[in-house]
Amino acid sequence: MPASRPARGPETTVKVWDPVVRLFHWTVVTACVLNLFILEEGHYWHRVTGYVVAAVLIVRVVWGFVGTPYARFAQFFPTPSKVFGQIGDMLDGREKRYIGHNPLASVMMLTLMALLAATCLTGWMQTLDAFWGEEWLENVHAILANSIMVLALLHAAAAIFESWRHKENLVWAMVTGRKRA
Repeated sequence: MPASRPARGPETTVKVWDPVVRLFHWTVVTACVLNLFILEEGHYWHRVTGYVVAAVLIVRVVWGFVGTPYARFAQFFPTPSKVFGQIGDMLDGREKRYIGHNPLASVMMLTLMALLAATCLTGWMQTLDAFWGEEWLENVHAILANSIMVLALLHAAAAIFESWRHKENLVWAMVTGRKRA
């Protein structure tokens, strides 16, 4: 008879993503889907959704300095040596397992956060009299939004691929906040 797998409980998992990080992540996912595919550009609910993203982004940036250990930027800031070290480890087949963000995921997360901030800023600027109807600003806003969409799809694909490669459901970890110990 095959041996049964041990139950996955608090003793076999570690808390990684706190509620603030998970709420930020899923709020941004929902807002991007709404604003990119469902809501009409420039209309009331599109703008409200953008302001929600700006608000949760501000909370997340503050939380990156005062939050739980895996939420702090200092824990996962991607220095060039860390990024190239991870790439080298991957190429050599000796990649380390990271409980929090790995260096490449950190680059992606910080890039997406910067793009979100720039998209919120350019969206807000379009509501000002000084920039009302400026086509260049609308184009910059659209390019930023499309860049978020491309990188978010790459991020999701990487999470799925890494889940398969490391035999650990990273998407589910962002739902539950827990990863394998």
